[in-house]
Amino acid sequence: MLESMGLPLPAETLIISASVYCAATHRLDIRWVALAAVMGAVIGDNIGYMIGRRVGLPLLQKYGSRIKLTPQRLLLGRFLFRHHGSGIVFFGRFVALLRVFVALLAGANHMPWPRFMIFNALGGLCWAGGYATGAYYLGRKVTQVSGPASIGLGLAVAVGLVASAVFLRRNEQRLTAQALREAEAENAADGTRAA
Repeated sequence: MLESMGLPLPAETLIISASVYCAATHRLDIRWVALAAVMGAVIGDNIGYMIGRRVGLPLLQKYGSRIKLTPQRLLLGRFLFRHHGSGIVFFGRFVALLRVFVALLAGANHMPWPRFMIFNALGGLCWAGGYATGAYYLGRKVTQVSGPASIGLGLAVAVGLVASAVFLRRNEQRLTAQALREAEAENAADGTRAA
């Protein structure tokens, strides 16, 4: 729960350790460990989302320029979360660094909460439930499998992140222009409704 709220803690290690302990000693029931992991992930992400929603955008607007987050890039972030937030929230669960910040970013970018909740719950169920049951059934072999699997997954994530960065760099101006047009259309629609 604390990692999902935005604190960099070793949640995967905790889930795997508890699951292997269940398999080795049978003193804990794996169903309760998996349920606790899933609930902690989902609840923590919802708290992180609320924190991001309340203070995330003002902080990014005030200090974002220090890390090259210009107002145009913040607008682009909102645009990306509006159109691709579901995938970002779901798949972000499986990337250690992104998992810590995805809920905060979703809240700061004003992703609609019902959509966030659905994909947060699905991601939490697949990630925490998958790690818990996988580690339980693999038992002691998890250490043999986790090394190569982590390397493979890490390489796949690295390739995906590089590809995403290249895509965004090449298409940043086009996507930002599209985000600006969408924001202007929304502002015009809000102005029409207010009148």
